[in-house]
Amino acid sequence: MGILLTNLGTPAAPEKKALRSYLKEFLSDPRVVEVPRLLWWFILNGVILNIRPARSAEAYSTVWTEEGSPLLVHSRDQATALQQRMEERFGEQVIVGMAMRYGDPAISDVMQSMLDRGVRKLLVLPLYPQYSGATTASTFDALAADFTRRRWLPELRFVGHYHDHPAYITAIADSIRAYREKHGAADKLLFSYHGVPRSYLDKGDPYHCECLKTSRLVAEKLGLTEKDYLCTFQSRFGREEWLQPY
Repeated sequence: MGILLTNLGTPAAPEKKALRSYLKEFLSDPRVVEVPRLLWWFILNGVILNIRPARSAEAYSTVWTEEGSPLLVHSRDQATALQQRMEERFGEQVIVGMAMRYGDPAISDVMQSMLDRGVRKLLVLPLYPQYSGATTASTFDALAADFTRRRWLPELRFVGHYHDHPAYITAIADSIRAYREKHGAADKLLFSYHGVPRSYLDKGDPYHCECLKTSRLVAEKLGLTEKDYLCTFQSRFGREEWLQPY
């Protein structure tokens, strides 16, 4: 059996060239940007990819570590820890892999490696607790695209979301509680989620509602009232309205 953890992705280096390649793949995904394809092609290739890579490279350079991108480093650490836990419980019966939706390690490459190692039952766990078409569904798209090129397919279970799973809520609450015991509690607890355009919510995407539910459940676990915490959304792009409060 195999467990495949997936995350968003990261450029290969905090440099303009690497960011251009990464952003082109990321922003070309119709799940991420729901704009008519022809119009978006001109905007992306004529404007964004000539301006944003340099700015993004500068931002990435401020958080880059000697080991590489923090997202890649932490994702690998999670996969390693899960592999160790599985070995403790099941020996060598479970193989854990980690892949990125955009950039490397690519889903197709990691899938091939896991199949080569004999994986015939696969659990895919996107590291997105709250479902969104721009993240969770996009991951499924990439996995399905990879499967169309294969003759032998593994039995598949795909985890869509776990925003309200008791173990997840408890883990988040415990981490907050541990931090507060060491450093003290501030006046207000701020939950910050990555934003998406408001139009996605209007079209039925449950992400906004699942973020609010996660915050509420964690707050209840910590014994907080509505006045003790605030749920916000970050990282807007373009001129249209995104999830609020910003």
